[in-house]
Amino acid sequence: MSGSPTPSVSDLDARAIATARVLAMDAVQKAGNGHPGTAMALAPVAHHLFQHVLTHDPSDPTWLGRDRFILSMGHSSITLYTQLFLCGYGLELKDLEQLRQWGSLTPGHPEFGHTAGVETTTGPLGQGIANAVGLALAARRERELLDAGAQESIFDHRVWVLASDGDIEEGVSAEASSLAGLQKLGMLNLIYDANQITIDGNSDLALSEDVGARYQAYGWHVQVVDKATDGDIDLPAFALACQAAQAETSRPSLIVIKSTIAWPAPNARNTSASHGSALGADEVAATKVVLGFDPQQSFEVADDVLAHTRSVLQRGQASHAQWDQRRATWEAAHPQSAGLLTRLVSGELPSNVSNVLPTHQVGTKMATRKASGLAINALAEVLPEMWGGSADLAESNVTHIKSSAYISAQEPGASNMAFGIREHAMGAIVNGMALHGRSVVFCGTFLIFSDYMRPAVRLAALMGLPVTYVWTHDSIGLGEDGPTHQPIEQISALRAIPNLNVVRPADANETSAAWELALQARTSPTGLILTRQDVPVLDTSSVDLVDAVSKGAYVIADAPSPQVILIATGSEVSIALQAQGELRDEGIAARVVSMPCVEWFRAQPQEYRDGVLPPTIKARVSVEAGITAPWREFVGDHGVSVGIDHFGASANGARLFEEFGITAKHVVAAAKNSLSSTQ
Repeated sequence: MSGSPTPSVSDLDARAIATARVLAMDAVQKAGNGHPGTAMALAPVAHHLFQHVLTHDPSDPTWLGRDRFILSMGHSSITLYTQLFLCGYGLELKDLEQLRQWGSLTPGHPEFGHTAGVETTTGPLGQGIANAVGLALAARRERELLDAGAQESIFDHRVWVLASDGDIEEGVSAEASSLAGLQKLGMLNLIYDANQITIDGNSDLALSEDVGARYQAYGWHVQVVDKATDGDIDLPAFALACQAAQAETSRPSLIVIKSTIAWPAPNARNTSASHGSALGADEVAATKVVLGFDPQQSFEVADDVLAHTRSVLQRGQASHAQWDQRRATWEAAHPQSAGLLTRLVSGELPSNVSNVLPTHQVGTKMATRKASGLAINALAEVLPEMWGGSADLAESNVTHIKSSAYISAQEPGASNMAFGIREHAMGAIVNGMALHGRSVVFCGTFLIFSDYMRPAVRLAALMGLPVTYVWTHDSIGLGEDGPTHQPIEQISALRAIPNLNVVRPADANETSAAWELALQARTSPTGLILTRQDVPVLDTSSVDLVDAVSKGAYVIADAPSPQVILIATGSEVSIALQAQGELRDEGIAARVVSMPCVEWFRAQPQEYRDGVLPPTIKARVSVEAGITAPWREFVGDHGVSVGIDHFGASANGARLFEEFGITAKHVVAAAKNSLSSTQ
């Protein structure tokens, strides 16, 4: 750094920064709520990044060669929206004036897919940092997959993250940052705004450690930029820190920025009130006077300032054009990799994907987790873009791709990711991997620990990311580990998340079908709910199984003029089939419906749903080793649900099914009860 000239701040840059501060105040003031203080303080940081550091083209927000910018502190969304407006990403003043309003492009927190230039949905703190780790891992793996050994590559790009005290306090950021240090992600750059203000007051109420020292212990390159003498951001020092971070490629970089929240508001600066509340008309006017603006005007942007900031459009397009030339040269030299890139960009799968998925012989037995592992390994043979891992449970989840090593700084192109015992970070990192694109990604843990990663799962569903979750040990059937590890309410809780496909296959063949459908689900994540214990491979020869599973529910075994319908999922389908036989012996005709995915069934036309569950048949029984209340939707007023509405116990899985009444005998009794209630 000592050999680099100290960057200077031009008059137009200074006025653009002041303009960003004014826009942040005005937008929040007009909305009546929001978070102005951080946006005001960090205006110099955001301006410098977008004008002088990031490689980006505002005219093409999805350009493959761009750097990624993540605003982990999503509550300060106006920080990002202001830069997207000033740079020419498509936002205009009218959009800033509609901050946090119905139908606007400027919602309260940035939303992926809603506003051009937003790389991920942030708001739940810490998620953006973990997303960025996933983006950096994906960028490195893509480079290795398509351009291994190149000294400089068209696939080189950086990931920049802006984070707050709150992000740093959240455990998910610590989990992810630790892994990033281990992985030596040299293209990852985290800027931490240490303004020491939170909603409750000074951050020392809850944060006492030296964050920089903690990140050094993680293996990061750490720099600290103190405030300027007047209390503002020391922009020249920050610019030098960015240069040093860009020069460091062997480990991730942290830049700790000391800022004054709500700078330069005369009274609101350095107050917790400025974190999450509008400053008030008088304070906004007083701050405009300090900044040299007319206090009587709102959303004031000088023409020469806007022309200056939007000149990044021309610079970005020039960089893009140069990159396109380099890409053409690369394509000519690497036709096979270029063909793969074309397929990956299109999102198409090879035509032989369905052919490689394993099929299993009726009458044999296999745990669906094992069937999933066979599917993963078969798919990996034809999908080089497929990668993922487990939270230190690869052997138990059966998620290891046998033909590949574990991903590391030495093996960046491998396919197995060791996330460690970090379920929450795993979920958020995999979101980043999916956001980067051109990958088929998955992760795994026990179903009970889906609770640990639920916030990331919810965000994947909100963003419509094609992530596949391998959640094994799906019920009391896991046995001796006992109630701490036996999921009871988790399946239903996951089904409550909109846009999440929760698939509980009945056997090994349904599992292969579920994997094929998960690959096709490009706008929603899919959770595969899988058994530890062996279950019989069922006879599904009467249906096109992939088509049947895609509809969410289908008749797996029928009877002439059925009197009762047995609806089951997962390992309990075989129990329902056994009960069907026992009912038949007693002269009761029962239809058995396998319902692997409630969400997919709900999406079917009413005609199909009525064909599977005829409204005229009121006697119904649901069978699932989980809580029973949600099944009222399908069994109706006369139905009976066989399940478990209390915690489990430590014993052999088969014994637990017997003790807790999830057996064919109990299903038969439930069917008779349901029939009697209809008479």
